Amino acid sequence: MAINRESLPTVNFADFGDGTSKSALDIGKKLFEACRDVGFAYLINTGIPQGQIDGMFDWSAKLFALPIETKLKAPHPPEGWKHRGYSGIGREQVSQLVFDPDELRAIRTGKFPDFKESFDLGSKDSQTLPNTWIPDEDLPGFQTYATNFYNTCREFQLSILLPALALGLDLPKDFFLGYHEANENQLRLLHYPGAPTSVFESGERGRIGAHTDFGTGTLLFQDDCGGLEVETPSQPGVFMHVPPVPGTVLFNIGDFLMRWSNDTLKSTLHRVRAPPRRDGHGDDGETKERFSIAYFLGADKEKTIECLPGCSGPDKSKKYEPIKAGEYINMRLNATY
Repeated sequence: MAINRESLPTVNFADFGDGTSKSALDIGKKLFEACRDVGFAYLINTGIPQGQIDGMFDWSAKLFALPIETKLKAPHPPEGWKHRGYSGIGREQVSQLVFDPDELRAIRTGKFPDFKESFDLGSKDSQTLPNTWIPDEDLPGFQTYATNFYNTCREFQLSILLPALALGLDLPKDFFLGYHEANENQLRLLHYPGAPTSVFESGERGRIGAHTDFGTGTLLFQDDCGGLEVETPSQPGVFMHVPPVPGTVLFNIGDFLMRWSNDTLKSTLHRVRAPPRRDGHGDDGETKERFSIAYFLGADKEKTIECLPGCSGPDKSKKYEPIKAGEYINMRLNATY
């Protein structure tokens, strides 16, 4: 069930500066409240140029319009944790905290396959997980543009987002930077092809089912199609529409940071639904294609995390054992492929 009565909070970074002012602290507190109460927020004045975002969507459309044999020149490796390259339609099936092999097999072969394709990339300097690119002669300019966009998101992550999260949690503003030095992030380009509306209504196909993200958090860029829904904080099981808003970037908490904060911060279920049929004239029976771009923030794989300072006490015991970031994320990624 989806409703429209509630909306996400908005956090404005215009006055964040270098993170040392009273305004920066206020912004951090507002971000913390959004992450505690909802787990999602619209971000404005991030410093990520809208023109660069629009350009990345243009390149994404060019990429997914290539013939399948060209896209498969950069195949996603069989290992789920190697999030690089192209994944065709149906390759990845989102599962929410399911790890049993038989249950996963049923999800992947069942009636409700996730109807999407994707392309993943990360840091160009990674020695352990190099990028897999479409040959430049097949898509000249794409590698350079995508790398630059990744780096722009990384700059926002380090200079504003992570310091603001730390300030909101009453931690030193550079607290999270020491856990995100290795650039273990992932940029994902997503394409949801158009299809007859009837196949979505029958359940033969889906977009993405209800799930949470794995890592520290996610920056999400939407096109104008819509379809994203977030679980309403006050009504579990009821989802609210999260329409694309020009000039904003969506941010949501991931399961890793929720665990790290001893469940103080909220990793919220969200899903992507196909748009409903248009009323009246003009419904051609075809669902519009959708593009989105996700930048997943990941902690350094070899860093061990335990409950954040201030997130436990006499009235709130520690729920989780310490764990390495890589161990946790790999467990989650391997369940999706």
